[in-house]
Amino acid sequence: MLLLDYQNVLIQSVLTERFSGAPPVSIDQTVSDFDGVIFHIWTPESKSKIMVSIQIRCYKDLVRYGAEQVLEREYGPYIAPTEPGYDFSIVVDLENLPAEKEERDALVNKIALLKRNAMAAPFEQAYQEHYALREEASKFTSEEAPQGVREGGDIKAIHYREEEAIYIKASHDRVTVIFSTIFREDTDKVYGKVFIQEFVDARRRAIQNAPQVLFRNDPPLELQGVPGVKNSGTGDIGYVTFVLFPRHLTPQRMGDVISHIQTFRDYFHYHIKASKAYIHSRMRRRTADFLQVLRRARPDSEDKERKTASGRSFKVGV
Repeated sequence: MLLLDYQNVLIQSVLTERFSGAPPVSIDQTVSDFDGVIFHIWTPESKSKIMVSIQIRCYKDLVRYGAEQVLEREYGPYIAPTEPGYDFSIVVDLENLPAEKEERDALVNKIALLKRNAMAAPFEQAYQEHYALREEASKFTSEEAPQGVREGGDIKAIHYREEEAIYIKASHDRVTVIFSTIFREDTDKVYGKVFIQEFVDARRRAIQNAPQVLFRNDPPLELQGVPGVKNSGTGDIGYVTFVLFPRHLTPQRMGDVISHIQTFRDYFHYHIKASKAYIHSRMRRRTADFLQVLRRARPDSEDKERKTASGRSFKVGV
């Protein structure tokens, strides 16, 4: 299976070319990414200054969970006044780039990860809540722990699509991440269940350290009472739950885990569409094979001449 990139490849390629020492040129490109995210990369003042702006549907949700602090940490000296119509902007001066190539490449990669870093804020906050709850729970037995420690933190909802959301809940012994997703077609429901079952089976067979994966059409218990959560009796809405255990929640693994789990929805639906395209191509190939067999079975001449016992000849259509 294909693992999708975390960074925006087009922005990465444009900045790599600009940072390589090529003569400055005017840039004005609007780039669409997954989940309706839009980037604008352009040279507003001079050819030597490149502005990169991002527009995210759920930016207000992200700000509520600490996105501004994360972006300040990652892009501090490059943050610029936000471009109208966008949510966050940075400016890079080509005349003041790092001297070492490794540092320039690292800066390109960091800018290409702008969406990933913005979306990481609620996950990082959930990690910090988990650490605090775990430390608090260590002071009590499971029966004596206060209600707040046993129940865990509040649900963080990120409405990153019009009808879909990510829900994150931190507890003292785990972090639960729930994706709500819409299946537009009946075949998507079937493929979706097959894919999720593969995740479950893979963990059972070989990958014991993988997060637990659950799938259901009705909202999980963690989402009871959360505004906007829908229950579809027709199965059009699916809820995919990832349970991250302490081995996934170490500070050393935090970056990779957040990057992987962010892209799950895109990864999931990409492979549903890729599977449908593959099956359709196989169907077309099989149909072409059948037509070829029929063409080979057809006689060269549609009409054949026959003779009677008396010697008369006549034509018979086959």
